[in-house]
Parts: sequence; structure tokens; C-alpha cells
Amino acid sequence: MGFRGLTQYVSLSAAADIEVRQTLAPYNIMKYPSERRLRLSQTDSIYNMQTEYLPNVISVFNQYRTLAKRTIFQLDEADFFYKPDSESNSVAIIMRHMAGNMVSRWTDFLTTDGEKENRNRDLEFEQGDINMHELINYWEHGWQVFMNTLQSLNPDDLQKTIYIRKEPHSVMEAINRQLAHYSYHTGQIVFLAKHIKNADWKNLSIPKGKSQDFNNEKIEK
Repeated sequence: MGFRGLTQYVSLSAAADIEVRQTLAPYNIMKYPSERRLRLSQTDSIYNMQTEYLPNVISVFNQYRTLAKRTIFQLDEADFFYKPDSESNSVAIIMRHMAGNMVSRWTDFLTTDGEKENRNRDLEFEQGDINMHELINYWEHGWQVFMNTLQSLNPDDLQKTIYIRKEPHSVMEAINRQLAHYSYHTGQIVFLAKHIKNADWKNLSIPKGKSQDFNNEKIEK
């Protein structure tokens, strides 16, 4: 449902609750257990959405991390630094940018602005003299910082307010923002790698012309 949908749901539920209270006030309906059970059920539904959100979103982030890793494993060192043209980014640049973003956004996530003063974002988009091993180490460090923080959160944190460039976000909004950001760049990495490897590319999803075979295999299981 996302943060805004959840907020609208809570707001509508609160408005409806006020209307019901005003209508039924003369009858003192709150003393009846069935009405209290209904209110508790609504509260539990909202809490369940919050408790289910974090495991789900962690799983999705891990899927994108695995997709990127399986892509990177197919590349030779020179492939990391290939740029299709002067305005495009290489796989190395995208990886360095993602890692820089992760370290900045998720270090002291709940207590400091997500755009850290010591981050040099412009430098992330320069090829530089970093080698493949340094790049992969930095990439893994970024993911480690990110996932450690994400896994440390609990449902009560989701409605807290954090700041990115002094702009307020709920924790849930900030997570969704990064989900869109990281999936976007992961797609770029896959696209570039597939272009580079061409006929040597090993499919990471259903191969062309094999959708029906895949579906049949799933059904048979």
C-alpha cells in the first residue's frame, strides 16, 4: 500500500470512527465488547501491515542485490569501465554511486540527515583510478551498511521522521525512495552488462522464446 496509502487509510478510518462515535454517543455503545473488538481489529490490521512490510521489502532488496551480483560475476575487469558514449555511465560508476548513496543514506539513518557532509556525490560519477577489486569491496561495504541498518528497524520506526537534504520523510517513504533508486540503477547495470557480453551473456531470467516451457515446468512442480 505504501506510506501515503497507509496514511490515507488511517485518516479515513479515524474520520469514520469519529462519525460513528458522534452518531452512537447517546446510546453509550462503547460499553459493548463487540464495538471494542471492531476497533481492536482495525488497529491490528494496520499493525500487521507494518510488521509485514519490513520482511517483504528486505526480501525485495535482496533480490536486486542478487541480480546485480549475478550480473557482475559475468564481467571481465575491462567491462566494468566500458562506457557506450561520453554521456553514459559505466558499470563501475553506477556501482560507486550506489555504494556512496548507501553509506550516506543509511549511516546513522534515524538520527542524521541522509546527505552526509563528507559525501562527494559528483566524484561518484567520475571514472577515477579505482580498480575492480577496490570497487567490489566498496560496493559490498555499501550494501553491508544499508542492510545492517534496514534489518535493525522495527515496525514502530516506520512512521518516524528522517531527513534527506533537510527534506522530511517518514522512514517508510525513505525506504520506498531507495527501493525505486536501487532497482533503477540495478536495471542499468544489467542492461549494460548484457550489451557488453552480447552472445556470451548468460540469462538471469526466462530466456527469449522459453516462457511457455518455464510456465509448464512451474505447473508440473
